[in-house]
Amino acid sequence: MQKTNRVYGILAVGAYMANFNADLSGYPKTTTDSHIFGSDKALKYPMKRMWLMQGDPILYIKSMQSMKNKEEGEKIQPRDLNERYTELFGNLDEKTSSKEVLGKLFSAIDVMNFGATFAEKKQNISITGAVQINQGRNLFEDTHVLTQEILSPFRNSNEKSEGKLASTMGTKIVTDEAHYVYSFSVNPANYNDFIGLADGFEGYTVEAYEKFKWAARVATTAFNTNSKSGCENELALFIEMKEDSQLYLANLDRYVTVRKKEDRILFDLSKLANFLAPRQEEIQFVELYCNPVTVDVEYGSLNCSVYSIY
Repeated sequence: MQKTNRVYGILAVGAYMANFNADLSGYPKTTTDSHIFGSDKALKYPMKRMWLMQGDPILYIKSMQSMKNKEEGEKIQPRDLNERYTELFGNLDEKTSSKEVLGKLFSAIDVMNFGATFAEKKQNISITGAVQINQGRNLFEDTHVLTQEILSPFRNSNEKSEGKLASTMGTKIVTDEAHYVYSFSVNPANYNDFIGLADGFEGYTVEAYEKFKWAARVATTAFNTNSKSGCENELALFIEMKEDSQLYLANLDRYVTVRKKEDRILFDLSKLANFLAPRQEEIQFVELYCNPVTVDVEYGSLNCSVYSIY
């Protein structure tokens, strides 16, 4: 079933003795003025992993294959985009129609939600995703970055090194506590130009949105890697606009503050409530999901239904 109304919202991720999104140096990503932030990719990746585990086709995700060559023997390496497309959808050559490729791209749940840029075998397809997620700022002011020295079980293999007989040392970098707040939008109209260009494609669907909505609430919690163990979904706010609404909202994270309230974390949405109050006639309904055990919410005048995020 086609989804036609827009949705705006907020997604919050907590990181406790964890590193939610590291840069190439291993430290949490920061802006030029040293504010910690997480990229949209860091939030999308656990969603894609969750969909993949549920059996949905995911195109834009790292996958591995075993390859042989005469010089180096058999090696495991990542697939390129063409190889990943072929693995999911079958052969792609220069005679494959764009109509067929477009239909198969939209059958991948990550493309249906986040869009794609596909330039392979004379195809040049650019899809602006229905779901757009901005960069997530850490709004908690008392965050500290901690560096831990880790002893490796292996010696230094460099025979010229002075420490060749000793075990090597590694480093693990975490934040003691951080709270990333993302703003997102869902605009089904982004796909209107593609309706009729691919067989059976009728635009953004309610089913795709519900998959995004579920993953947005739980995927980070479910994604337990070494560095992200300790990261969890804390709050998710969905503002469903009416079908005929002409109200367009910019990033909503600017209306949110985060602070401690005794041993709980408080998300203050009162500024957001004040912003939305004179625009209620444009809004169909508002849903808020949070962890009721660890999270408090200052709602202000926000009229919303509240549910457990689990």
